[in-house]
Amino acid sequence: MQWRLRSKIAKYSATRLSNNLSGEEIARLMLKEHQINDVKIMSVEGQLTDHYNPLDKTVNLSHDVFYGRNAAAAAIAAHECGHAVQHANAYSMLQFRSAIVPVLSVTSRWMPWLLVGGVLMIAITPLFLIVGVILFGLTTLFSFITLPVEFDASRRALKWIKERNIVNTEEYAMSADALRWAAMTYVIAAISSLATLLYYVSFLGNRTNRE
Repeated sequence: MQWRLRSKIAKYSATRLSNNLSGEEIARLMLKEHQINDVKIMSVEGQLTDHYNPLDKTVNLSHDVFYGRNAAAAAIAAHECGHAVQHANAYSMLQFRSAIVPVLSVTSRWMPWLLVGGVLMIAITPLFLIVGVILFGLTTLFSFITLPVEFDASRRALKWIKERNIVNTEEYAMSADALRWAAMTYVIAAISSLATLLYYVSFLGNRTNRE
C-alpha cells in the first residue's frame, strides 16, 4: 500500500499548481483563515514524514511538501493543518487519541516481549500472554481511533481548498485521490492490527481450552 501511495504522490507532484502556491504558503493561509496563530510550520527531513504535533503545536511538512507547488503538496499541507484545526476546536477523537499516546509509549516497550514470552511459557502459565494481548489490544484500539481523526482532517482539508479555490477542478481531483490513498494506509494498518490481535486471542483460547 505504501508503494501505491508513493506512486500517487509522485504522479500528482509532477504538475505545478495553477496558483503556484507552495505547501508552506497553503498551510500558512489555512491556519490564518482559521484564526490559528500559535502553530508553527516546520520543514522536516524524509518522505511522507508529514505530521501535526499537538504537544508543541507544529505542522511538520517534508521537504517536498513544504516547498512543493503541486496538488499533492497542497493536499498534504492542508491535511496536516486539518489536524491543527481539530486541535483548536477540541475535536474529541483527536483528544482521545492524544490522551492514550503516553500509555502506548510505555506499553509498546513491553508488549513484544510479553507476547513472545507468553507464547513460549503458555504451557506453564497464560498470564504473560494475557497481559501481552491486553496491551496489543490497546495498540489496535489506537489504530481504529486514528481512522476518524485522519478522515476528518482530510475532509476539512478538501473542503477548505475547494471553497478557497486553492486548486482548480482537475487539481482537486488529484488532491482528493492522494488523500484517499493516504487514508487507505491507515485502514490497512488497523485491519492488520486487528487480525494479529485475533490470532493471539485465538491462540490463547485454544491453549487454555486444552488444559
